[in-house]
Amino acid sequence: MSSENGRPEEEPSPQRAEQLELIRELVRKAEVPRAKPRTWRGAPLAAELPVARVLVDKGPVHLDRLWDYAVPAELDAEARPGTRVRVRFGAGARNVHQGRREGGGLLDGFIVERVAESDYQGPLAVIAQVLSPEPVLGPQLLRLCRAVADRYAGSLADVLQLAVPPRHARIEAEPSPSLLPPPPPPPPGSWSRYPTGPGFLDALSRGGSPRAVWTALPGEQWARELAGAAAATLASRRGALIVVPDGRSAARVDAALGELLGPGRHVLLTADTGPEERYRRWLAVNRGAVRAVVGTRAAMFAPVRDLGLAAVWDDGDSSHSEPHAPQPHTREVLLMRAAHQKAAFLLGGFSCTVEAAQLVRTGWARPLAAGRERIRAAAPLIRTVGDGELARDEAARAARLPSLAWRVAREGLERGPVLVQVPRRGYVPRLACDRCREPARCTHCAGPLEAHDADGALHCGWCGERQGDWHCAECGGTRLRARVVGARRTAEELGRAFPAVPVRTSGRDQVLDTVPGTPALVVSTPGAEPVAEGGYAAALLLDGWALLSLPDLRAGEEALRRWLGAAALVRGQEAGGQVVIVAEPTLRPVQALVRWDPAGHAVRELSERAELGFPPVSRMASVSGPADAVAELLTAAELPSEAEVLGPVPVTSRGAAPGEERALVRVRPGLGGELAAALKTAQAVRLARGAGLGVRLRMDPPDIG
Repeated sequence: MSSENGRPEEEPSPQRAEQLELIRELVRKAEVPRAKPRTWRGAPLAAELPVARVLVDKGPVHLDRLWDYAVPAELDAEARPGTRVRVRFGAGARNVHQGRREGGGLLDGFIVERVAESDYQGPLAVIAQVLSPEPVLGPQLLRLCRAVADRYAGSLADVLQLAVPPRHARIEAEPSPSLLPPPPPPPPGSWSRYPTGPGFLDALSRGGSPRAVWTALPGEQWARELAGAAAATLASRRGALIVVPDGRSAARVDAALGELLGPGRHVLLTADTGPEERYRRWLAVNRGAVRAVVGTRAAMFAPVRDLGLAAVWDDGDSSHSEPHAPQPHTREVLLMRAAHQKAAFLLGGFSCTVEAAQLVRTGWARPLAAGRERIRAAAPLIRTVGDGELARDEAARAARLPSLAWRVAREGLERGPVLVQVPRRGYVPRLACDRCREPARCTHCAGPLEAHDADGALHCGWCGERQGDWHCAECGGTRLRARVVGARRTAEELGRAFPAVPVRTSGRDQVLDTVPGTPALVVSTPGAEPVAEGGYAAALLLDGWALLSLPDLRAGEEALRRWLGAAALVRGQEAGGQVVIVAEPTLRPVQALVRWDPAGHAVRELSERAELGFPPVSRMASVSGPADAVAELLTAAELPSEAEVLGPVPVTSRGAAPGEERALVRVRPGLGGELAAALKTAQAVRLARGAGLGVRLRMDPPDIG
């Protein structure tokens, strides 16, 4: 009976009962407070090794150290070295309860090691939570990241953000496949085109650690050759890591590895795979289920087990330079890995950087190249058009294209596609002698000369010294030049010249991977050239002066690299392939292209840099920011006694803040570590005082002018 009306209580209908149950469930959820990581107040600590040294995910260099935390007994089994944890950071010394420090913000971190006692005498905070029992930071990866942070004057936390991908709990719960047995040693294949190629593969198959600088022959065989080197390494029960500059190159090597090894023996690590799939593949590598990796820049940290080969393709590409702090370079990271893990090293490309030439010069690596007869047969015929011919060419004056380029393009279109490389807009020219094209250099530090004032006065881009009466040290000329021909206008002229031929473009807005082998004009910016089926019949390399006018020490090297990359896609001379380059034929990079001798060009560049003290013969650091902050940091830093400071000078690059300056600090190679440590310490002191913001440090800057 009801106590209110004395009538029998009615049974609720099924619909009403369902609604009441839903309301009760919502009330229960609302009453449950939001879960928070525990402080473990009063909880017992682990019986053995109760202290964990944690690397907190805190980037500033003044916090670049390990922090001790107590390990509660309940987390003892999960809190292993290498696992991700969450800790409270920044608690004051007064916020102590029952011998435990509490408070502070929650931060993620990694357990580096477990120890019995802490060097810190005060109360410790307790690890709040073990995010995952998966050990993602192994000892070798930790040592590598520490070495990279020290070389580039950065923090270990910043390097780990580059090396360890974000966690996906669902992916960690999935098992990785079993490791497949090693494949048999591959046949030499196209490595037989190089005199020492079969020997290099044989050394890898037998477990050796050869180190080579490989100048690849023109054509598309390079991807299969890289795959063959990886297969030979896997045959010795070791791992292989190949890093390429972009996704298109990675896809080619991935396809070659799949064809040679079959499924399940390698993974592709690129941003295009998506964060979850990338983490799934990364975990398979970290767990040792897969021992061959090909990928782009971030793959340089891939935790390959028993690394036997570290290979990098086209190390001169700017994509190999990491834009995030501390901005390491793929080549240098893989050199560290090869040295620390006693692995083989392969540095390959159609071109050759001065860093690669230095490896050969010091004897650290051996050259791996084809003979001259083989090169002449594989490379296309290179023809040049200089300024003198352009001045006498009526067609060139009218349409800014020489008659030779028109003829070669017309002949090539009868046999297949023709590639037209046009420098992208936005190149800033540097000054050079109008007579011999030698770059204008400062008489004080040999830096590049610039003319920013309205009166045209010359100033050094490095040390800021004013140059009064300039004359060329090579030919005695006194006139300077700086000009760039518009890329869009040139492409339009080509389209009008061949109205019946389809025109395809490949550049920043849309990059083509491949094009058919039918007649067509393919206009591309440097680095975006698609691969043509059967190779291009011809190629036009226009406006060579634009590439040579880059305001950087590497202008000649970079121009040659771009030209070789495009010319390598053209059919060989025996098949009628031709390349026309519109550039002064007497210039060193142009001559190197005509002879197809990138290694010789790199050796001569290295000799000149040695005389002037330029990298890689020296180590350099860039310090940029507000003028007073740059001066203060350089004054506070205990630089090596032999350090030479160039500048500071105003920063004129796009995006630079008003009043921003940059100074370069130069030391000999043996003092690079000391220079990095001195600048890092000075920056840490400034950050601890709250005065370091706005000053940027970069070791081995790629753009020193």
